[in-house]
Amino acid sequence: MKFFLISDNDDTYMGLRLAGIEGQVVHERLEFLSLLEEKMKDEDIAVILITTKLIELCPDIISELKLRQLRPLITEIPDRHGHSKIGEAIDSYVSEAIGIQI
Repeated sequence: MKFFLISDNDDTYMGLRLAGIEGQVVHERLEFLSLLEEKMKDEDIAVILITTKLIELCPDIISELKLRQLRPLITEIPDRHGHSKIGEAIDSYVSEAIGIQI
């Protein structure tokens, strides 16, 4: 089972490539969705890493895939600029689930 990166910038791609993770750089929404669909059909890929900027191109589709697909696991990673609201989202989910603000 392998990881695969779909990135919007070369720096993230090169960094993960040095760690042995294959990937591809895309910039357009349709190009991203086409590549994502192709890689989701690949039986060897267990985890697809996607940069935050690409997920922001179509958050509704990504959310639906995360809920419905058993595999591969789709994981958001921040790029070198570090803009990500992942922590805020987790805080919100936990607060809603247990009923208190953390």
